[in-house]
Amino acid sequence: MSPSKQENEIKSSALELIGNTPIVALDRLYTGPGRILAKCEFMNPGASIKCRSSLSMIEKARKSGELKPDAPVVEVTSGNQGCGLAVVCAVLGHPLTLTMSKGNSYQRAIHMEALGAKCVRVPQVEGTYGNVTLADVKAVEKVGLNIVEEQNAYYVNQFNNPANADAHYETTGPEIWRQTGHHVDAFVASVGTAGSFVGISKYLKEQRTDIKTYVVEPAGAEPIKGDPITKPLHLLQGSGYGCVPNLFKFENMDGTLSVTDEEAVKYKNLIGEKEGLYVGYTSGANVAAAVKLLESGMIPENAWVVTLLNDSGLKYTPVPQEYM
Repeated sequence: MSPSKQENEIKSSALELIGNTPIVALDRLYTGPGRILAKCEFMNPGASIKCRSSLSMIEKARKSGELKPDAPVVEVTSGNQGCGLAVVCAVLGHPLTLTMSKGNSYQRAIHMEALGAKCVRVPQVEGTYGNVTLADVKAVEKVGLNIVEEQNAYYVNQFNNPANADAHYETTGPEIWRQTGHHVDAFVASVGTAGSFVGISKYLKEQRTDIKTYVVEPAGAEPIKGDPITKPLHLLQGSGYGCVPNLFKFENMDGTLSVTDEEAVKYKNLIGEKEGLYVGYTSGANVAAAVKLLESGMIPENAWVVTLLNDSGLKYTPVPQEYM
């Protein structure tokens, strides 16, 4: 067969690297009974799960005509959505400006700008570096909306964009179902915009109504559970903002699980030390919650629990004071 007719596995762009991430069993970290299966979303080209929603939101905006070819794009981000959008906009040729709190890890700004985006870092209102509150996010949003107006740009608006959740209903959920051989007993995930939880839980419950789905919330910042906010500052960047996200839907949730900063750090470290995977704090929280669920008696002790490893731990390395 001539070289021109041979089949190959060459991808046409980084966009084809998004999704189809593997699932790994965390059998060394949790020895049972039951099993924890983790979707390796840090293996997306932007090193987080947000690549999926970035591609979905931009593609649907282009298809609808809301986003014209070569037109500028603006988004408010805690970092991961910005990195995902930077991947997509680099390939599709859209100038991208991102606003992000100075409380979010500086590595994310480096990542976004390395992909050609501009990152405007906004001073914090009440949080500290590594701890971002809802008030900090509102300040970032105000700056971002001003830039949208100045540039006459397309505003992605991840917290209110249905294509965010659609990405996970159309890709992540079906992948989980296929990769597990249709063996899912429970699903647990932290919530930022709620896109991943809403899309995945909806898809899984359509396959089998008895699959249990649980939201993971930072201890003291549990509005989905219905508790008052007593600890707005926590380590779970990109989640637990102290409000119920506009995309969230209660009908596909069976309950909530609370995780402390200490538990998130403990399991973040264990994922590295036992499984050889360097991930971020929400990933640690997700696995901590999966362990809690299996030990709680709320599901059968031999259940298979699926969760998400949202992003790479390389996004959280300590930063020198001069960059703060």
